[in-house]
Amino acid sequence: MLKEDILKTIKKYKLINNGDKIVIGVSGGPDSICLLHVLNSLKYELKIEIFVAHINHMIREVADSETKYVQNFCKYINVPCFVKKVNVLEIAKQKKKGTEEVGREERYSFFEEVLKKTNSNKVATAHNSNDKAETVILNIIRGSGISGLKGIESNRDNKYIRPLIETSRDEIEKYCGENKLEPKYDETNKENIYNRNKIRNELIPYLQREFNQNIIQTINRLSELATEENEYLEKLTQNVYNAIKIQDENNTITLNLKKFNEQELVIKRRVILYTINETLHTTKGIEKINIDDIIKLCANNIGNKYLMPIKEIKVFVGKGKIQFIKIHNL
Repeated sequence: MLKEDILKTIKKYKLINNGDKIVIGVSGGPDSICLLHVLNSLKYELKIEIFVAHINHMIREVADSETKYVQNFCKYINVPCFVKKVNVLEIAKQKKKGTEEVGREERYSFFEEVLKKTNSNKVATAHNSNDKAETVILNIIRGSGISGLKGIESNRDNKYIRPLIETSRDEIEKYCGENKLEPKYDETNKENIYNRNKIRNELIPYLQREFNQNIIQTINRLSELATEENEYLEKLTQNVYNAIKIQDENNTITLNLKKFNEQELVIKRRVILYTINETLHTTKGIEKINIDDIIKLCANNIGNKYLMPIKEIKVFVGKGKIQFIKIHNL
């Protein structure tokens, strides 16, 4: 039954096409082992090739035994397995970043390596419907807008796919038990050190017990609605951007100030974010206060003024134009 449900998700979101070569991120836990087992059983029906990428973060004592388990599992089902050991704690210390952030960076960097080695075109990760609901709650706590309510998308850039995104953690664990897959459980998931673990182990059970037993499904319905509305607003934003753009060259994007000021506030905010992303290919570090400051500067328009919301970009307003200028000498 689960396999059929996952196949429906794949077809619903057009995650896989005939001839795709897919790298599956496998940690050895129930989610990723379930995903690997299901896609392996569907590979002839879907006409795909699959490969496994497993990264050992060298944090927990059981990491090596988990690596051996994944290697043996892949050997048993005859799927090529690529393994990399990375000292995440050491790298996090050097980069002065959190271990979660570094772990994610290293995982996705390794996925890219395996994509190239195998000439694959997609990466499948084992995010499920519980993960999606947890992400939505995390984003709400952080003060996110509509885009944060989307949670984890089923498909990003037609490259990163999540075939389990409509499958619950309970269904996954039941599947693993029925098929005697014996996945490895990460005991640190029970430790309420990280916010996600607190949401998973404390907040969601409390909401289920006291308010709504189906809170996971309810949050995911909210996520679907937010995704639909966000897609509409993104199209509208792109149309407005194209209509008010004057020039895009020499690492500078110029917009028509008068036409920008005529837009609704919600579109102004989105156009600013969109333009910054077009200039820098990221909006990291840009906060709501930065966007609102730019809007105020555009509305006042007294002489030639500029802001630097982050050190990589200068926003200059004057002579009827808004210029987003990428700063090079950094």
